Amino acid sequence: MKNKKHVGQFARILFIMASIGSLYFVPWILVKAWILPLPETVQEQLNEGIDHGFDGMIVYVDQAGKPPEFYAAGWHDRKKKIPAYPEALFKIASITKLYVAVATSKLVKAGRLSLDKTLSEYFPELVGRIENADKITLRMMLQHRSGIPNFVDHPNYWTNPPKNKQETLEYALDLPADFEPGKSYGYSNTNYMLISDLIDKVVGYTHQRYIKENILIPLGLKNTYTSLSEVDIDEVMSGYYEGLDDDFKTEDTGLFLATAEDVGIFLRALNDGSVFNEGEKEIYSSIYVYEHTGLLPGYQSIAKYHKDLDAVVIQFNNTTNFDGYEWNLAEIIYNRIVKIVRRRNAAD
Repeated sequence: MKNKKHVGQFARILFIMASIGSLYFVPWILVKAWILPLPETVQEQLNEGIDHGFDGMIVYVDQAGKPPEFYAAGWHDRKKKIPAYPEALFKIASITKLYVAVATSKLVKAGRLSLDKTLSEYFPELVGRIENADKITLRMMLQHRSGIPNFVDHPNYWTNPPKNKQETLEYALDLPADFEPGKSYGYSNTNYMLISDLIDKVVGYTHQRYIKENILIPLGLKNTYTSLSEVDIDEVMSGYYEGLDDDFKTEDTGLFLATAEDVGIFLRALNDGSVFNEGEKEIYSSIYVYEHTGLLPGYQSIAKYHKDLDAVVIQFNNTTNFDGYEWNLAEIIYNRIVKIVRRRNAAD
């Protein structure tokens, strides 16, 4: 969030929500969402999600041998009273990491990157600024086993948000390592920011362009975008933070935007291997996962492949809060949707 007004309001809501006795309230929402009888249809489950407090939801279901299914409920833009629709663009946040990991696998197979080279070899200017730079390998960064601090955990990240990528990186520099490289696991956005920079450096142009040319275009993904500047802002689903009136869709995070269908097509290609050329899938399997979630102020996303159903289920919801119960609520709804699909599949 780069807008100072948003930052001030965001900080105030953090304080307020941390102070009120919400512990008496939050669990009951989750319990209610969990114990309610399972609806007959996915659409009914989305409608329940809106009743539970989400402003808008989108779900895409792609089960092999069946036509893809599209669902939406709530608001695309509550101020303009535009209903949610399945084709809307959505900020997919950390799901972007899957695309970066695929791109890295392709460059490793091509011999342009090495998983065993160290951070100090790729970025000598970071020696002395990132602890253990001479021990951290590209493999460790991809697997979140580097120990590099997560820039979003810096105490000033939300109150004094960075204005550009260099300022963002500064929030992870000159800090003690979270752990010795390779000795533990610690999810860190800093890892993938550095990997993206490394791709830029190796190919000689932006990693966004490399991903577009080597992943998006071959898969026919015409509704995946690497920057907010590439899209019609009205097509982006609004994002809301509980307690604020602001719409966070205009905040440029530098991460991808996509329709649920495009994310679903990519995720199936990732899991069935069709996104890869020969030898690339084996590399990818050694470095990263085949599903992901995403979280930004106003945006939550879940993208998973369910092998027993041979189905991809994508869920977007556009409301977040400080306490985190909205995330737990989203997962409950997602799991119930999968149960509906599984029950329906068993009845066929």
